[in-house]
Amino acid sequence: MGLFNRTSKNLPTFWKNYENLFKETQSKNFKELTFVVLDTETTGFSFKDDRILSIGAVKIKDGTISVQEVFDSYLEQEKFSKETVHIHGLLKNGQRECISEILALEKFLAYVGNAIIVAHHAGFDIGMLNNALERHGLPKLKNTVLDTGVIYKKTLIKSYLVQPKPNYTLDELAEKFSISRKDRHTALGDAYITAVAFLKITSRLKEKKTFPSNICLDKLKGFPNNLKHFY
Repeated sequence: MGLFNRTSKNLPTFWKNYENLFKETQSKNFKELTFVVLDTETTGFSFKDDRILSIGAVKIKDGTISVQEVFDSYLEQEKFSKETVHIHGLLKNGQRECISEILALEKFLAYVGNAIIVAHHAGFDIGMLNNALERHGLPKLKNTVLDTGVIYKKTLIKSYLVQPKPNYTLDELAEKFSISRKDRHTALGDAYITAVAFLKITSRLKEKKTFPSNICLDKLKGFPNNLKHFY
């Protein structure tokens, strides 16, 4: 059972502060929007059985990655999978300072605010975060979500000879855009790679002078109306 009863009266102050941000009207100018590019490292790929080990995020403001405003949190956890440790390198009894899941969620909500969330294969990261929130009796994230894997395909030239793949990995995007993979498979490192890829993708879309559609997960089915001044 969650720590909080999911009624408006019983929800914690930090959730109410987060939720209240969405009552504000966001700018219609793309350059004035804040994007939070995130990645999670987890014990595995099951929403039900696995847990978040770390959350990493960076902010993009006015088309620039704000390296002074990063989020890098490691979570205490009892779930552990030796099959995934070779990927993310996080050991159950590692040397990193860890905090409780609920404190990590509180800090992340304060960091993300009402920004637009960007992630690669975002459905997984958002699903893990929403399940973590649900474990503590909290509602799902309210942010608009963009998936770099989806919007990347909008940059590709349509051809009968060359068909886009169903999915593109973050490594493929890093190779395509010549992005360093030095810190690959750390949450913050992958978030930074994704942020650079996002800026490269949006730059290409600007060059094409076309509005991509169906790039949003969560609440949006097409390119959001409030980004009509994207260019």
